[in-house]
Amino acid sequence: MTTATGTANRKRNAARQRPSARQGPATRQRQPARRDPSYLEYFSFLRPRLRLQDYFAKGGFDMTFFILVVTLLTIGLVMMFSASYVYSMYTQKGDPYYYISRQLLYAAGGMVVLFLVSKIHYTVFKDFAFLALLISFGLLIYVLINPHVIAGKEDFKRWIWVPLLNTTIQPSEIAKIGLVLYCSWGMERKQKLIAKKWWMMLPYAAVIGLMCLLVYKENHLSGTILIFLIGIVMTYLGGVKTGWYVLAAVGVAAVALFVIANPDVLQKYAGTRIQAWLDEDYDPQGDRWQINQSLYAIGSGGLFGAGLGQSRQKHLYIPEPQNDFVFSVVCEELGFIGAFTIIILFVLLVWRGFVIALRAKDRFSSLLVMGICFQVGLQAALNIAVVTGTVPNTGISLPFFSYGGTSLMILLIEMGMVLSVSRYSKIPKM
Repeated sequence: MTTATGTANRKRNAARQRPSARQGPATRQRQPARRDPSYLEYFSFLRPRLRLQDYFAKGGFDMTFFILVVTLLTIGLVMMFSASYVYSMYTQKGDPYYYISRQLLYAAGGMVVLFLVSKIHYTVFKDFAFLALLISFGLLIYVLINPHVIAGKEDFKRWIWVPLLNTTIQPSEIAKIGLVLYCSWGMERKQKLIAKKWWMMLPYAAVIGLMCLLVYKENHLSGTILIFLIGIVMTYLGGVKTGWYVLAAVGVAAVALFVIANPDVLQKYAGTRIQAWLDEDYDPQGDRWQINQSLYAIGSGGLFGAGLGQSRQKHLYIPEPQNDFVFSVVCEELGFIGAFTIIILFVLLVWRGFVIALRAKDRFSSLLVMGICFQVGLQAALNIAVVTGTVPNTGISLPFFSYGGTSLMILLIEMGMVLSVSRYSKIPKM
C-alpha cells in the first residue's frame, strides 16, 4: 500500500517537472521584455505604430457635448456680430461685416478641424505631448524676440505674424493646450511617484513657472494668471498631496494682497488697471472708462434686455466690444435671462466634459479632458468677472464669443480632443 502510494507520488512530481508543449523545452529561459530606447518616452511620435488604423478613433462620440459646443458657437457668432458691426463700420472703412466674416471663416474651418481631430485616436495626442510643450516654449520665446506690433498696442508682445496664413497667432493660446498635454502625459507615467515623493512635483513647477514668466513678459497678465491656475489644477488632479495647496493658497493670497496694496510693482498697464478697479473715481475718461461703460450696459439690460441688436453702449462707448467685453453687450441685449442661460450652457459643457473624463479609458485621457474643460470654464468665469467689475480688467477673452482666429481654432481643436476621448468613454454615444 505504501509502495503504491510512493510510486504514484513520484509519477505526479515527475509530471509536474516535465515541460509542457506550451512552455517549450526545459532549457528555454524566459527572455526579458524588450524595452524601447528611453528617448522614445519623450519623442514617442517618432515610433511608428504597427497598423495605420491605430491612428484613427472608432465608434460614435458624445452627442450631448457636441450639441453644447455647437450651441455656444452659434450664439457666440450671433452675439459677436451684434456687438461688432457698429465698431467695424467706423473703424474698417464702412464695412460692418469685417469681423464677423473673418470669424465665420475661422469657425467653419475650426468645425472641419474639430471633426478631423475627433477621428484621431486619443493616444496619438499622448505621443505628441512633449513635442507640444517644446513648440509652446519655442513660440513663447520667439514672440519676445520678434513680435508683431499692432497699432495702439506697441507695448504688448503677444502676437506672431504668419505670412502663409496672412494672420497673427498668439503663442499663449498654444501654450495652454501644450501645458495640459504635458501634465496629462507626465502625470500618468509618474502617478505613483508623484503621490509618494514631494520632489516629483518640481519638474512640473519649473515648467509652469517658466511658462508664466514668458507670458508675463509679453505684457499678458490675464494669460499668466490663466496658465498658472491651469497648472495648479493639473498638478492637483495628477495626485500631488493636498497639503502643498494649502501652502500655495496662503502664498498666492499674500502676493495678491501685496500687489493690490502696491500696484506699482507690476508692469505699468497692469498696475493702472488695478488702481482703476479699486477706485471708482480713478481716471473715468481713461483706464476706468471701459469697465464703467460695461457696467452701464449690464445695468440697462434689465431682466429681458433691450432686444437683439439694440445695444446703445456698443455705439463706440465700449472700446472694441467684439473682444473681451462682448458679454456686456450680451447682458444689455438679452438681459439677465439671456446672460444666465449662456452661463448655464458653459456650466453644462464643463459638467459633460467631466462626465466623459470620469468614465474615460485611462488616466491620460481623463486628465486631458479635465484640463481642457477646466480651462474653458475658468476662462469664461474670469471674463464674466472682469466685465462685471468683480476682478480687475485683465483682458481675457470669452470662449466661443470673443473675436480671435487663433483662440477659436485652438478651442475647437480642444473640443475635438474631448470628442475623441468620448468615443472610448463608458457613456451612451450616437
